[in-house]
Amino acid sequence: MNEYLPGLAGVPATQSNISDIDGENGILFYRGYPIEELAEHSSFEETSRLLLDGRLPTAAELADFTSQLKENRRIKFHTRGMMKNLPASGHPMEMLQTVVASLGMFYPGSDCLTGSDACEDLDYIHNTTVKIMARMPCIVAMWEHIRNGYDPIEPRMDLSYAENFLYMLTGKEPDPLLARIMDVCLILHAEHTINASTFAVLVNASTLANPYTVIAAAIGALSGPLHGGANQRVLGMLEEIGTPDKVEEYVDSKLANKEVIWGMGHREYKTKDPRATILQGLMDKFMAARGGDLNPMFEVAKRVEAVCEDRLAKKGVYANVDFYSGLLYSEMGIPADQFTTIFAIARSAGWLAHWREQLSDNRIFRPTQVYTGEPRRSYVPISKR
Repeated sequence: MNEYLPGLAGVPATQSNISDIDGENGILFYRGYPIEELAEHSSFEETSRLLLDGRLPTAAELADFTSQLKENRRIKFHTRGMMKNLPASGHPMEMLQTVVASLGMFYPGSDCLTGSDACEDLDYIHNTTVKIMARMPCIVAMWEHIRNGYDPIEPRMDLSYAENFLYMLTGKEPDPLLARIMDVCLILHAEHTINASTFAVLVNASTLANPYTVIAAAIGALSGPLHGGANQRVLGMLEEIGTPDKVEEYVDSKLANKEVIWGMGHREYKTKDPRATILQGLMDKFMAARGGDLNPMFEVAKRVEAVCEDRLAKKGVYANVDFYSGLLYSEMGIPADQFTTIFAIARSAGWLAHWREQLSDNRIFRPTQVYTGEPRRSYVPISKR
């Protein structure tokens, strides 16, 4: 095949049994389970184990996995010291990529990833998976305190994954509803087939690179505004619009100038992103719990979605997962520049599932290209140019 398809659109890059999308009907499956059922009944810990192992765990298996995640939350003081020397003005995603990449120096062992036996050390693969997943939320929460000049808050072993993250981030034991909302948000962002950051995982994993640098590469890909960084842009867009009565003029202006309307459209979905539907429901539930105290930006968001649906539905452009997630995080008191780090925390489960899958039947990625440069020519000495 020599046809060039920009962005590899529609080109299968791998085989996977981790997740699937029915874009025409707006359905996302993790290992065959619809995302709506997992969001309703599961936890992030259970969903992660499902993604990693291919089946729902037993009660004993889930308890063991949850315990391992809790036991690996503590961060070495060398890492904390390094974080204190990073620029406080740096974006949290830049911090996260730097720190995760450095963890391989503190937790060696990737020398087993060599030659034909690359995937046979299952203990190393499992232990590394647990270490990365356990530490990423702690690193993100620690940074929120460090960059503001304070010592980070120590993790608690009696809290769930979502609860501990919110506790370390705010210093307060989270309200059960907020903790459940965060848990569902993590489930929704945990996996989404071969997107840009997951493809970065596959390419780097195929070289048998250290898994910490593999995840760091994925974090870099996720940080872009056309991928995970979009939810932060959505909140900025809503604040720029200001009030619902200004939405139509804003949307029409953007469309006329062929500019991006953040949070709208997805390459895989021809209808509304099912994750956006769940997030909108969480937003309604959150507001109801607050006695109807509605953030005016939520009304702006609903109006933007309605206007965009009127203008763009015939093209298959609807709200995606980024459209409501940033607004929901903002209502939970989370700074806007931390939105994408939460995405990364959740997606670590999917990334690591794909890392493991790649190692199980590895072949280094080496795509070809369509050359469009000059034909063969002879070197011209500098004196004759």
